[in-house]
Amino acid sequence: NQANEDPVSFRLKLLESEPRHRRVLERAAELAGWNQPVPEGRARGVALFKSFGTYVAQVVEASIEQGGIRVHKVTCSVDCGQVVNPRIVEDQMTGGIVFGLTAALNGEITLDGGEVQQSNFHDYRLLHMHQVPEMVVDIVDSEEPPTGVGEPGVPPVIPALGNALFALTGKRQRRLPLKA
Repeated sequence: NQANEDPVSFRLKLLESEPRHRRVLERAAELAGWNQPVPEGRARGVALFKSFGTYVAQVVEASIEQGGIRVHKVTCSVDCGQVVNPRIVEDQMTGGIVFGLTAALNGEITLDGGEVQQSNFHDYRLLHMHQVPEMVVDIVDSEEPPTGVGEPGVPPVIPALGNALFALTGKRQRRLPLKA
């Protein structure tokens, strides 16, 4: 925002010498309709990430409804080199998105007398099925060697959602869980 530029255009300028980063960002933005208007009360945010040799860009479309955050859609483009089984890549990305949204929306560890209160899934709120957004996963064709897909879908959804919320509210959030 301080650059006073479109977030995708700004990142593309910074990534002039990074063709794989640029490709996933361009594809995610195009598939998400980045240059098209969003419905009133919604905003989009973008983030990209590289880990385990895999490049991921995600665009999140979100709103604030009834005092809470609602994620409507996540568009993900991934370059993980040569793909052996596209279904596994898609499943890993969608699972990573859900796990990342769980952290973004519910990721709070509480302490009582210095003791962590959450011990397992029974007392740590996971994303519910009705909260799972529409997800689009685009797999980039590549001749590069295969890379990891287990974790790379998780990290970018959190800042992408944070950027969408910033576009809605004008306030940056720097702690999880994100608040409406």
